[in-house]
This record gives sequence, structure tokens and C-alpha cells, in this order.
Amino acid sequence: MRDYDGTELGNVENAASFAAVPDAFQRLWTPYRIAYIKANSEQEPTGDDCPFCTAPTLSDEQALIVHRGTHAYVLLNLYPYNSGHVLVCPYRHVATYDEATDAEVAEIGRLTQVAMRVLTETAQCHGFNIGMNQGRIAGAGVAEHLHQHIVPRWALDSNFFPIVAGTKAVPRLLGEVREEIANAWPAA
Repeated sequence: MRDYDGTELGNVENAASFAAVPDAFQRLWTPYRIAYIKANSEQEPTGDDCPFCTAPTLSDEQALIVHRGTHAYVLLNLYPYNSGHVLVCPYRHVATYDEATDAEVAEIGRLTQVAMRVLTETAQCHGFNIGMNQGRIAGAGVAEHLHQHIVPRWALDSNFFPIVAGTKAVPRLLGEVREEIANAWPAA
């Protein structure tokens, strides 16, 4: 199987032919990604090289930021599960929700509500998956900096399992989505 630019993606196998109890998912074997996985699992980013600490130092366009608050900000996920997948992050480099201040928790909650309203308006989505993976063992890609995922969902979209385990096509460019969401974000 090849990517849109011709890059070899790996082999796709039908799970029905696997030993044990087959499931409905196909596996996309991507052995080239092991270098990325190993590099990112060997050490967690510090405040100096953390992508969520770096993002606010860049322009909104460069960092894909759609809104800056007082204690937290909203940006597009660089590797989205669906178009419009945003993250709400505190500015402070804090790892888990229980380490966040009351002000950070309140603003993360408020920004999540606003993001839902904006995404409902701009993307005409019908629902959301919202969550935080706390710690590497729980699936956090950047475990040392708290961030909440807001993933828009549609009625004809499939269930949550393909988002976690499968391959999704994301039909819109990140810059285009960032601009649309930022322009629809209500003034403070």
C-alpha cells in the first residue's frame, strides 16, 4: 500500500486470516514507524523541547493555535483523528490533571465548551470524543504536558474503535481548518 505521495506504507492484512479469534479490523503494518516510536519513548520532553511549551512561542499559524486564553490555549492536533481535532493545553508544563491549578482546570473546561460550539458550527459535527490520556502507559503521546483531546464526530462516521486502532483519511488541510476555527472563535 502506498501513501498519496508514493511512499510505501507497508502491507495491509485481513484480520480474518489471523490465528485465534478474528476481528473486523485490518492491520496496516508500518515497520518504518518503529524509529519514531523508539525515539519518542526513550525520553519525555522537558519544558525546553516540549511541543506544548514551544507552541505558544510561535505564531498562531505556525503552531496551529486557534485561541489563546489566560491559563490555557487551543490548537489543532498535528496528527488528527478527524478534521477539526483540537487540543486544549495549559501554558504551564504540568503532567497530570490533578497537578493543574483551579484556574487552569476552569479555563480548560471553558475552552472545551467553546471549542465544541465552534466545531458544531464550522464542521457541522454531531458529537464529540473528549478525553485526556494521563501518563505514557495510558497512551499519552506527550505525557509530561497535560492536554485534552476534542475530536468531532459525525452521524455517518464509524464508531470510536477505528479512531484508536484504524486508519482514517483526513480530508482537509490543517492550515485551512485552523483558519476556519480561529475565525469562528467568539471574541473574549
